[in-house]
Amino acid sequence: MGKTIIISNRLPIQLQIHNGGITAIPSVGGLATGMKSVHSGGDSLWIGWSGLTDEEIPENLVGDIDDALSKHGSSKVNLSQQEVDGFYYGFSNRTVWPLFHYFLEYSEFEIESWETYKKVNQKFADAIVAKADDDDTIWVHDYQLMLVPQMVREKLPNISIGFFLHIPFPSFEIFRTLPWRKEVLEGLLGSDLIGFHTYDYERHFLSSVRRILGLDVSFNDIYLEDRIIKVDSFPMGIDYKKFSDAALEHQQRSKAEQSELQQRLNNHKESAPDAKFILSIDRLDYTKGIAKRLNAFEYFLTKYPQYKEKVRLIILAVPSRSNVPQYQLLKREVDELVGRINGEFSTVSWTPIWYFYRSMPFENLIDLYTSSDIAWLTPIRDGMNLVAKEYVATRTDKTGVLILSEMAGAANEMNESLLINPNNFEQIADTIHQAIQMPKEEQQERNDVLQKRLERYNVERWANDFMSSLTDQKENSRSYVSRKLSAQLLDKITDDYKTSKRRLLFIDYDGTLAGFHNNPQKASPDEELYDLLDAISSQENTDMYLISGRDKETFTKWFLPKKYNMIVEHGVWISENGAEFSMLENVKKDWMEKILPVLESFVDRTPGSFIEEKNYSLAWHYRKTDPDFGQKRASELNTVLTSLIANDDLSVLNGNKVMEIKSSNVNKGRAAMRMYGKNDYDFVFAIGDDWTDEFMFQELPKTAVTVKVGLQKTSAKYYVDGTKDVRKLLKRFID
Repeated sequence: MGKTIIISNRLPIQLQIHNGGITAIPSVGGLATGMKSVHSGGDSLWIGWSGLTDEEIPENLVGDIDDALSKHGSSKVNLSQQEVDGFYYGFSNRTVWPLFHYFLEYSEFEIESWETYKKVNQKFADAIVAKADDDDTIWVHDYQLMLVPQMVREKLPNISIGFFLHIPFPSFEIFRTLPWRKEVLEGLLGSDLIGFHTYDYERHFLSSVRRILGLDVSFNDIYLEDRIIKVDSFPMGIDYKKFSDAALEHQQRSKAEQSELQQRLNNHKESAPDAKFILSIDRLDYTKGIAKRLNAFEYFLTKYPQYKEKVRLIILAVPSRSNVPQYQLLKREVDELVGRINGEFSTVSWTPIWYFYRSMPFENLIDLYTSSDIAWLTPIRDGMNLVAKEYVATRTDKTGVLILSEMAGAANEMNESLLINPNNFEQIADTIHQAIQMPKEEQQERNDVLQKRLERYNVERWANDFMSSLTDQKENSRSYVSRKLSAQLLDKITDDYKTSKRRLLFIDYDGTLAGFHNNPQKASPDEELYDLLDAISSQENTDMYLISGRDKETFTKWFLPKKYNMIVEHGVWISENGAEFSMLENVKKDWMEKILPVLESFVDRTPGSFIEEKNYSLAWHYRKTDPDFGQKRASELNTVLTSLIANDDLSVLNGNKVMEIKSSNVNKGRAAMRMYGKNDYDFVFAIGDDWTDEFMFQELPKTAVTVKVGLQKTSAKYYVDGTKDVRKLLKRFID
């Protein structure tokens, strides 16, 4: 059993240099708390930046820092100030952060920052490789380290790697604007499991993988060469017990034991018993919608003037990235808005907004959570928003109302809260009014459901679910239906081939001998392929058949002069030893007049698709369409065709970006078995990439060597990665 290695931008340790010495203090909350169950004992290691740049660390303390971190199961990655500026403040927070939160106008695409991001990601990957063994499990966290999985995979191809993104993943239309979009996706696909907070982020990611990389995606599995990458959603929870227990303990304090903040809150409550506290807690970040919230609060006071002097908005804005220009502008805007609104609405005894620009200790957060009647959290875009969950956890008497932006990831789990569009001031004003007027019984009913859910799916459960899924994914990949053709297996197959007395080979064309082309007529054979097929077909006691769904006219032009044996249109036509094609199966074609108009209507409504008319079948190709749209149309067409051909002895073959309608009594398996029955063969070989080839794999005798091209569920015994591997395999038969 290997160890678990956790990787994040920052370590869960606060380092302080004081009086020539170093102290290491464990961080509290957030990821550090969530990973407690994973990062425990001597079987785990946490790798990250210490928070101190190379320039800040005295040479005589380097060893002391390593020792201090080691005691907490951690190891550091060294970063210079220049690297921190380019990697963290640059690419991570001026490119990825705004882009992934849909603030495209704030995104900067600087090549220098990208190069630094790559360099630092390589540093993290190297630090992992230096500490990792093949049986270890790697868990990489967040947007600062999206290239790390593939960098580690290149050095440790068999290691188990998970990645979790703690921010939203944007829609394809947004993500495609990133100049290095392909590299980022390829970096993430070094993982075995990629996790997101919500299904929406998962869906956006899979869409980008299909459109940008052109990879096959089945449900939430991505097929990449010899690996399957699983993508799933794991909504992050909180340390529910910590907040709930803190709130219970808070209630039991005497007045003398209460904090100064709590005493001030109590005094205001006592002076106006009917007044309501509305709480807003966020980092001062443009994604949190604080300025919009202030404008919406002003609109509320204007629309519902009866609540003047009866509500107070408490805003806690935690300083964040204060050296980034957008954050400096936001700070100025919020300061001015608070000043203007307070100046406009304040009375002698009432100030509508209390504004705190600072971080607060945990004790004061509990003061605010337990004293506020309403929590109002309206991010414009947020990966999760744990503050919403923390507020609900502290409401021990189950009172209190949560108003939450539907743009927050947490909204997917917290439907019992009052969900709003942060851009709709009318809706927000009405919702605040609803929250103020909500009966106590309704508040308790809503919060009872929320609390049970949050307590059940807490942050520890989140971490354990991810790790369990990562373990399962690795096991599932290892126990796949077919085995990859290893060097040892190839040697045995080659030996069996060369020592056999009579050989029979069935070789598919598209996706097997040649790659796919947007125009099927342009995927013609090259000279290397001709030479390879010439060599195999000319061997004594060897019957080689090219077996394809292609039309006979195309294969006549490409291969008839070579006198190869050919079976085309999935088994309708056959040509042997250079003879003209003759029918292998008696099939009808009168049905085509009925089906062709249906396919034409789908071509009209699906840009990029086209029809291939063969002699006895019709094929609808959608390789050039938008992947998601093409898949949707294919599903629709499948439904339409199934009802149309129910009584016509026809079948629909769903191939690689193609749907083909043909006679039910025609398939490659039936044709292959007819050829197999002609002689006494002691070596039978079949290779193909498509579902149409599954008929061969299923029908041929169990002794046959059956090979699938690409890692997919298959009846074949073995698989190879791609067309290059197919040619390497076939060359072994002639060497």
